[in-house]
Amino acid sequence: MTTSTTAPRRRPDLLAPETAMGAVTLHVGDLGAMSAYYREAIALEELPGSGGPDRVVLGRGGVPVVALQHTPGLPATSRNQAGLFHTAVLFDTEEALAAAVAHAARHPLSRFAGNSDHWVSRAFYFTDPEDNGIELYWDRPRDTWRHDGGRVAMGSDWFDPQEFLQRHLTEDALAGTAGQAAQVGHVHLQVGDIPTARRFYVDTLGFEIMATFHGALFVAAGGYHHHMAMNTWNSAGAGPRAATLGLGQVALTVPTRDEVGALADRLRHVDVAARDDGRTLRFEDPWNTLVEVSVA
Repeated sequence: MTTSTTAPRRRPDLLAPETAMGAVTLHVGDLGAMSAYYREAIALEELPGSGGPDRVVLGRGGVPVVALQHTPGLPATSRNQAGLFHTAVLFDTEEALAAAVAHAARHPLSRFAGNSDHWVSRAFYFTDPEDNGIELYWDRPRDTWRHDGGRVAMGSDWFDPQEFLQRHLTEDALAGTAGQAAQVGHVHLQVGDIPTARRFYVDTLGFEIMATFHGALFVAAGGYHHHMAMNTWNSAGAGPRAATLGLGQVALTVPTRDEVGALADRLRHVDVAARDDGRTLRFEDPWNTLVEVSVA
């Protein structure tokens, strides 16, 4: 007698495990200066054919990381508004991370905001010239992550940034940044309250909760430590966003058109207005942050 087992079926209201983050769009006041910063400090390249007279898209290896949209006349974002906490750029190796950190640290317009060992990753934080947060990070191998009740154990421990650079920064890595892969690993938002963020990003969009801290929620698809995070550390009680410089759009990719259609159905069920052009679904979260979901 033989028996067979089958893997548990994924809940139909969850995002596909292959879900990933796309480029973050930023509204900028000085397109030339901001483009130069992301080229020089973050060592990204302008991607040919992807921009326009008022738009510059930068990335590495053809993978877009940030899209800068020139939007003059908008007011600067405020620290206590809903919006962007940081865009997190993921590097494949510690050497590539060290090279990116060295570029950012040497740039005169960079503001270093700290570093942290999150157990699943090591991260360095900077602020760009128009006050947008940036995280540069490297993931430890997934099989080394610790789990607790289905969630990923994450913390925030200090480590010596100089020792990290001394150990991992090489001349070859520093000179060859254009050949090193980079992508948006996650996006961290400021929101007005966590219960509303949970209802929208977990119950409706279909992310799973991976961790919670005081005033923060970390969510992901496919068991990643987090594709998105939301916190109220500066923005508790914030209402819907007005048009400002800073965050313009968050992008996600899913593997099939069926995934886009299923998400459209979930949004319709809770009366969230969405625009669907057949490939890309666009909608706003409760704080008027524009989210775009398309097929990879």
